[in-house]
Amino acid sequence: MQITRTVNVRRDGEADRDRQIPPGPEDEYLTADDLFVWMGEQFDRFGDIFKALIYGTNVYVTRSPAFAYQVLVENWQNYPKGDLIKRVSLLLGNGLMASDGELWRRQRRMIQPSFHRKTIDIHSLTGIVEKVNAELLKNWLLAAQRGESVNVTRDVSAMALEVVLRSLLGSDYEEVGHHFQILVEQQARNLAFAQAFRTLGEIILSVVSRRKQESACCPDILGALMEARDPESGQPMRERQLVNEIFTLIVAGHETTASTLNWVWYLLSQHPDVEEGLSRELNELADTSRSDDLSRFPYTRQIIDETLRLYPAGWLITRKARNEDWLGDYFVPAGTEIYISPYFIQRHPGVWEDPDRFNPDRFRPENLKDRHRLATIPFSAGPRNCIGEFFARVEMQLHLMMIAKHLRLRYAQSRPLELDAEVNLRNKYDFFMYPEIKSGCENANAPNAANTASAANHAISASVRGEVHLQSCPHLSAGHRG
Repeated sequence: MQITRTVNVRRDGEADRDRQIPPGPEDEYLTADDLFVWMGEQFDRFGDIFKALIYGTNVYVTRSPAFAYQVLVENWQNYPKGDLIKRVSLLLGNGLMASDGELWRRQRRMIQPSFHRKTIDIHSLTGIVEKVNAELLKNWLLAAQRGESVNVTRDVSAMALEVVLRSLLGSDYEEVGHHFQILVEQQARNLAFAQAFRTLGEIILSVVSRRKQESACCPDILGALMEARDPESGQPMRERQLVNEIFTLIVAGHETTASTLNWVWYLLSQHPDVEEGLSRELNELADTSRSDDLSRFPYTRQIIDETLRLYPAGWLITRKARNEDWLGDYFVPAGTEIYISPYFIQRHPGVWEDPDRFNPDRFRPENLKDRHRLATIPFSAGPRNCIGEFFARVEMQLHLMMIAKHLRLRYAQSRPLELDAEVNLRNKYDFFMYPEIKSGCENANAPNAANTASAANHAISASVRGEVHLQSCPHLSAGHRG
């Protein structure tokens, strides 16, 4: 049953006016139902915004890019984090993703410089990505030669975790990195996982303590955060807060990249025409004498963007109205929870033509100009956008270019997709695929895969080690959950 309500509100100096409340289901959302599926059903019934009772709280749920812009960008200070973030804070503590107010502002000021594209050590980042992916390529080439399948989900998860841990911990990775394998081995993000993960804080603290005792100045992200000072007070981060921020960077840096690349390989396996276009771009540009920047590989980037559109890892963003507001003609009382779903925005039939189809050409420059700024928000938007977006995009693009230069992956399973929308959007089961060596790469034998990858990726690496230009994609200025 569709319920449309109005409330009578008076502001100072203003006559009484009826403020419309969005329509919505009469019955409360039942926790036994899949929230992701249930939300899709309500959008089909009520349109771009509906009001519902969810977890005992009044919630406005929207898939409107305009309403998302109002909440995340235009009036963002009125919308701190919603109540659902408490679940994330059990895992990550009061890091950037979960904190609000003055704590968030102070921490963002201290952490932001380490992730600005002009200050990221591109040489170090690309070196780490190349090293880790060369080992992955070696293993997949061996599997191809033996006719064996690989667990793509697990392998890209392990790769993404190693990249983020090496970037954060530098030389200390070799000693402590293995402790964090729980992120690869356990998919559930429940209370038991959170409790086990939080115990790893002692590992981080031991590294911090040793570095302080040795007065070590390490050229990694942990080292930068240890040296960071609040520009107003001049004080460093407290150790427990430092642990919270490292936890946040590990989980956010791992989950989005691993999830996206998992979906990339699945989608490429289902669309041989797109895979052929990718091979053609890599082959043609690899033969040039130089490469100015990653934007010289536009089709590769379009594939990643289209994957992020179809399967955003962060499928739900929650906020809470501090003061009353408007979303279009709808009145928002103070205290109202707001659910914004990048997944449903990015598959909105009024925004996207044939929205469920995988079509990287949507992100050709000529197709971007008339699109709403928040038609895609896989990294959130506004001042609380993802602090590591640039890092993630460089990592994902280099991975795809290195591996796809040599291999294609064939997905042989017939099981239909079963989406699991917990903290992140996943498939309920791992993707097992058969790697096949591409024509012309037959001599890329596995024992020498590291050298092969390095040589084939020379132009790619040179491009990133210059100034990396992302300005040609206007939507990149939007961004994620920090």
